[in-house]
Amino acid sequence: MARLQGSYRPALGTPVGEVPDEAPIDVTVVLRPAGQDTFDADPDDVAAVRAFAERHGLTVGEVDAPARTVRLHGPAAAARTAFDTPLALYDSGGRTVRGREGTLALPDELDERVVAVLGLDERPAAEPRLRPAAAATSGLTAPQVAQAYDFPAATGEGQTIAIIELGGGFGQADLDTYFGGLGLPTPPVAAVGVQGAENVAGRDPQGADGEVLLDIQVAGAVAPAAAQVVYFGPNTDAGFLAAINAAAAATPRPAAISISWGGPETSWTAQAMRAFDQAFAAARAAGITVLAAAGDTGADDGTDRPVADFPASSPNVIACGGTKLTLDPAGGRAAEVVWNEGADSATGGGYSGTFTRPSWQPASVGTHRALPDISGNADPRTGYRVVIDGSPAVVGGTSAVAPLLAGLVARLAQLTGKPVADLAGLSYANPTAFSDITAGDNEGYQARPGWDAASGLGSPLGSKLLAALGGGTTTPPTNPPPTTPPTTPPTTPPTPPGRTTDAADTALWSAVGGWAHGRHTGGNARAAQAVLAWARARHLA
Repeated sequence: MARLQGSYRPALGTPVGEVPDEAPIDVTVVLRPAGQDTFDADPDDVAAVRAFAERHGLTVGEVDAPARTVRLHGPAAAARTAFDTPLALYDSGGRTVRGREGTLALPDELDERVVAVLGLDERPAAEPRLRPAAAATSGLTAPQVAQAYDFPAATGEGQTIAIIELGGGFGQADLDTYFGGLGLPTPPVAAVGVQGAENVAGRDPQGADGEVLLDIQVAGAVAPAAAQVVYFGPNTDAGFLAAINAAAAATPRPAAISISWGGPETSWTAQAMRAFDQAFAAARAAGITVLAAAGDTGADDGTDRPVADFPASSPNVIACGGTKLTLDPAGGRAAEVVWNEGADSATGGGYSGTFTRPSWQPASVGTHRALPDISGNADPRTGYRVVIDGSPAVVGGTSAVAPLLAGLVARLAQLTGKPVADLAGLSYANPTAFSDITAGDNEGYQARPGWDAASGLGSPLGSKLLAALGGGTTTPPTNPPPTTPPTTPPTTPPTPPGRTTDAADTALWSAVGGWAHGRHTGGNARAAQAVLAWARARHLA
């Protein structure tokens, strides 16, 4: 037997009970990629896991070779023996969860094949990275921020933005109220549940609901014609990873994945971070830009020492930091400093204790992965106007920066006609495409000329990024005029390229087309095609 490297977990406090032997457990085994030219799992590795499971009384469930995951099901007694780990029940914020302690064991034949074993421990993996304004403030709209950052004029038409959520939910009324107030059509937003999670709104306006609605509304205000798919997963390391894998494998492929949940690296196991980074590397290789909030509690990320926030610290993710943006009377960028209201309300940033410096970061940043990469308005005092559970609010946090930049990526992809495959490399190779932030700190690192651990490269100049991509320059955008849907939705679906529609398509359209029409997308053939593609991929049509 071998101990799985990086699997150590401390106990989650004092146990409050035992896990019954017969209690059902789902385990996700994450495998290595089969080779340098593929991220798929090796069939021999899958077979080895299957044999291991059968020996220990575990059932093999879903095998997802592209995601390199094998799900195992069985009683707690079998899982406890198979991985040689104690299991107990713990209190976590008033909720009883299953937890484990120590390291995990694997047979020698799996030692080099398995990257991580997730799901035995159900403690929350991450927290939302939003900060409601503490005092009355008028805030800014996302289109105002996009204009100040010179985002090139576009709507994200033909693009999809994936959003990862670990709780909360959204209601259509909030979206219609918000986008209607901006004079924008409500974008098509679909909810996809992973591992039993679902869209449940109205329970936590200051937390998970606020996060979900902030993400959707900011991304949609910047790219109102882009489709959005919100992936809800359980707030566990296994659930979080499953949501990411689902987003990365979706059809149509998203231009960007926005993640506004995270936690200090010290709260993660090394095996989980390896598994997530492997998923992010696969997404990046597929041309998907993954963006993650860098944290909202300063350089120490809510701990007692400087520590980076994960998943922002992954070298295959764009780490999104926070600033305080001031506009001039014409709506331009008048001033900008590092966001810092104090240690419990300041942008994250610093150096990873897990990942070394990626090739696209200059040697001057040091030997480890340094973050953030790009910053944007996040101070709650200049936060974003949103609608949460029926009420207007102003919300900040680096949570807002990830969907803001996801909207920019959708615009860039629309204008260039191709994925923004390497935003990290492009950004560091073109530092003049950013407004350098040289004032302020995050309670650990000081802003200075050039890249720094308080503001990264600075805030984006969207048109300069477009030029760096070879797409030319545009004038600063204005809010696109609202589109007027036809008085009645089409009775038959549009025909996607290369395929004829059939009776099943027409039946689906009769159910979904009316919904799309009601969401102001009934006349948008691209939106309709996206709905049909989504349905076919899930064998619904």
